[in-house]
Amino acid sequence: MKVTCYSSFTFSYLNRARVLYSTLRRFHPDWELVALVTDHPPAGFRFDPANEPFDRLVYAQDLAIPDFKAWLFKHDVVEACTAVKGPFLHQALASDADAVIYLDPDTALFSSLEPLIGLMAQSDILLTPHLIDPNTTRESILDNDLSASKTGIFNLGFVAVRAGGEGLRFGQWWNDRLLEFCYDDMPAGLFVDQRWCDHVPALFDKVKVVRDPGYNVASWNLSQRTVAIGKDGAITVNGQPLRFWHFTKLGPTGDVMTKRYAGDNHAVYEIWRWYKDQVTAATEPAIPERYWAYETFDDGTPIARAHRLLWRERDDLRARFADPFATGGGGFRGWLEAEGLLHRTAA
Repeated sequence: MKVTCYSSFTFSYLNRARVLYSTLRRFHPDWELVALVTDHPPAGFRFDPANEPFDRLVYAQDLAIPDFKAWLFKHDVVEACTAVKGPFLHQALASDADAVIYLDPDTALFSSLEPLIGLMAQSDILLTPHLIDPNTTRESILDNDLSASKTGIFNLGFVAVRAGGEGLRFGQWWNDRLLEFCYDDMPAGLFVDQRWCDHVPALFDKVKVVRDPGYNVASWNLSQRTVAIGKDGAITVNGQPLRFWHFTKLGPTGDVMTKRYAGDNHAVYEIWRWYKDQVTAATEPAIPERYWAYETFDDGTPIARAHRLLWRERDDLRARFADPFATGGGGFRGWLEAEGLLHRTAA
């Protein structure tokens, strides 16, 4: 079976992606590893894909998304990197892959994912829920149960899809939904791609909810998962092999939530320490923190979220300005300034 495994990120997440691909390469040297990048390399950084731990680089602008720049401008960085997951999956399923797996760039493998391939002998779509056991304390219910209710039952830092049958049908559906409705807008019932996948078990057959505690371990489920490191170095979660960890919110926020639910489970801190060391070693000083090539107009003026929302809502502006990033002749930036909206909404 040919497996294509991809992740979607910008250059500011290249360090995390390098860790992910290195661990994938260790356990699955035969898989095709693809980097899906919605960005351009920053000035001063010499990027050579041949020296990276993935097999193939795909830039989002090469996915044949109609009116790419006008479409991209509607999204912030998280929305954009999430939205392109659908088109890539759809296209990969229609090519020569037998199965396509997506993993967030801030995940890392600790053992083989071969059991997932076994599950796809019977199932076309594999999803992992945020929670697989009920929480028992008020604090964990408030933090984790209600959070999942708002952001989605399934964590889309992972999805595996088999080519053919329901997998192909899912790929087309996800492509269509993410191209048009991949926004962080909870009042509208949207949280990028995740809330959409709440519908998957109802809309598609041959869906498998993976409830093994070794998959997608993260701060939001540590309240019900006990991690142990054996004398032989093997890591288990509730007695099952740790497959992959989702190191979400690397930094103070992640530290707070991890400490809250790991408690005195010292193996958790050992794993986090390892991951932080790996990310530090993979970091390029030439890439500015939080860099994204599409965060400014082409003259360097920052693009505020309010500018993107206005662009998203106004058909007339999209018809008037073919490339909203361009400032030659005024452009959308010039219109914002003339209307007194450029700096007033820049916060």
